[in-house]
Amino acid sequence: MKRKKIVIITIASLLLAAGILITVTGNNVNKNKNQIIHDMKVKLFVFSPFQENTYLLISEDNECILIDPGCFEQEEKERLKAYLEENKLVLKRVLNTHLHIDHAFGNSFLFHQYGIAAEAHQADEFLLERMTQQAEMFGIGGVDDVTPLGNYLNEGDKIKVGDIELEVLHVPGHSPGSLVYYAPKNGYVFVGDVLFQGSIGRTDLPKGNYNELISGIRSKLLTLPDGTVVFSGHGPRTTIGEERRYNPFLK
Repeated sequence: MKRKKIVIITIASLLLAAGILITVTGNNVNKNKNQIIHDMKVKLFVFSPFQENTYLLISEDNECILIDPGCFEQEEKERLKAYLEENKLVLKRVLNTHLHIDHAFGNSFLFHQYGIAAEAHQADEFLLERMTQQAEMFGIGGVDDVTPLGNYLNEGDKIKVGDIELEVLHVPGHSPGSLVYYAPKNGYVFVGDVLFQGSIGRTDLPKGNYNELISGIRSKLLTLPDGTVVFSGHGPRTTIGEERRYNPFLK
């Protein structure tokens, strides 16, 4: 059994590594890890030292979609598995908004446990191939089991599981393959590290592009209704209206 490296990581470096511009403050992290939100059931898990938000979308007939499995430690994997089993949930799809390491830690676990391979945009596949190197950058060991994607998702694709209906939007810039999952009938949008409360995703990572990110946010997110609830990859929820009015990067 390999010994894991132990590393002390500052709050600032975690925020940067996670994809949030450093203007986001640490106290924005949502500490309620057991939240069920509105009419579509959305279970929030906060995983790993990166405090990454993993979302479980639950249909009326207990089928579900998992967005961005960030479970890294064995305890986190067991906690996710136990929640599925205790609530008699059937996992049907695993979706990545993008393939930075903190959003894809759990891809291989879910494939081995449930036989479900994650789906993402092909433009981010190079990050999957560099998963071990991404981990080593932060002194994290034991990330050497990388499972290939099961399907590529693209702009305009529709995802349906039970009564859950999602539309796929491609909003590159934080990563070239960053995807957003929009649930129009619920007024929810799952944005990964594209948009945060008062901030946007960093664009200095490989193949990032600031102008692309801003353009995509303006054309594909700010055109959504103001009341649309934004579920980000880190930190608290916000709304499209709040970010349109107050986000300093979108002025």
